[in-house]
Amino acid sequence: MIPEVLKFWVDYPAFQAALLPLTLIFLGAYLLGAVPFGIVITRLLGLGDLRQIGSGNIGATNVLRTGHKGAALATLLLDSGKGAIAVLLARALFDDTAAQVAGLGAFIGHLYPIYLRFKGGKGVATFLGTLIALSPLAGLAACATWLLAALAFRISSLAALIAAAMAPAWLYAFGLYNMTGLTLFFAALIFWRHRSNIARLLSGTEPKITRKKP
Repeated sequence: MIPEVLKFWVDYPAFQAALLPLTLIFLGAYLLGAVPFGIVITRLLGLGDLRQIGSGNIGATNVLRTGHKGAALATLLLDSGKGAIAVLLARALFDDTAAQVAGLGAFIGHLYPIYLRFKGGKGVATFLGTLIALSPLAGLAACATWLLAALAFRISSLAALIAAAMAPAWLYAFGLYNMTGLTLFFAALIFWRHRSNIARLLSGTEPKITRKKP
């Protein structure tokens, strides 16, 4: 089946009619997704420039390296929320095709934000938030997959890769065939953004999740 987000390509007149509104939806979602909440929050709290801390990534995992759990949680919620909000608004105002386009825009915005010269995060939180909004069952299943993998292997990046790889399968299992193509694209981008992590996983040097002693 053709993914909903690509259906307008099949009928050229329909594509012409949909091009402008879908482009505007994509751009609006992109600008929302591009907001680097991790950097905004750490600066507001006086925690320094997140790009100069730890891995330099703008996501919640790196925010946690500042030692401020509240800031990390806020970043996680906002990074996932911007994807979910983009999808839900587009669906409420238009339809499912627009929702998928919005999800794509928000996800691309987080990975390649114009505000940071297109140097963004790895997209896991935004991906999961977008997926939950597109399909709550598949999104929650992907989150559960991440949690189980993290508990089993105690490696955050590996858990993210497993969750991303399983997401299209979850959509397919729930009968949401029209979204699997888009989610496969998301998963491919997540693997690309994690290429340095994959290299460390293969060499056995990827750091594990550690528990601090009380």
